[in-house]
Amino acid sequence: MIKIWSMKKDNAGVDKKKPKVSAAQIRVQKDLGELELPKTMKMTFPVPEDLLNFELEISPDEAFYAGGTFKFSFAVNGNYPHDPPKVKCLQKIYHPNIQADGNICLNILREDWKPVLTLNSVMVGLQYLLLEPNADDPLNKEAAEDLRSNRRNFEANVHKSIRGGSVNGVQYDNVMTK
Repeated sequence: MIKIWSMKKDNAGVDKKKPKVSAAQIRVQKDLGELELPKTMKMTFPVPEDLLNFELEISPDEAFYAGGTFKFSFAVNGNYPHDPPKVKCLQKIYHPNIQADGNICLNILREDWKPVLTLNSVMVGLQYLLLEPNADDPLNKEAAEDLRSNRRNFEANVHKSIRGGSVNGVQYDNVMTK
């Protein structure tokens, strides 16, 4: 009987040395394991051991934002998948659904989030925003109005802005792929 208790004590010490893995970490590992990113997307982990914080680069090969590389940060909290990841655009870009401070208007990051959605769902949503900006649910109202009223002017403003130009007095980041 004493031997069993001493084995339990020894094993208890081993358990304390292993870091606890949260449900969020397990779900993120599952989501990442199932990812099949297209050639237009690339993930990086600034801290390789931290799977809950990473960056995604999207380089659209068609539509308004073709030729640019857009960087997004993902911060997954401990309540994932019940809470959506926090996603921000790391560059200042001219886009109806992305504010200059990086906030993103994507319905599945807010009211339409459900725990069955995955990181892949968010990534596809971001890619779709770059392919088809949504003028009906804007954060940047000037860009949305430009898109609604004059697509050619909007396209010209996007091309100017992704090269680091200024639109309506606002300077944007150069996101062109070298």
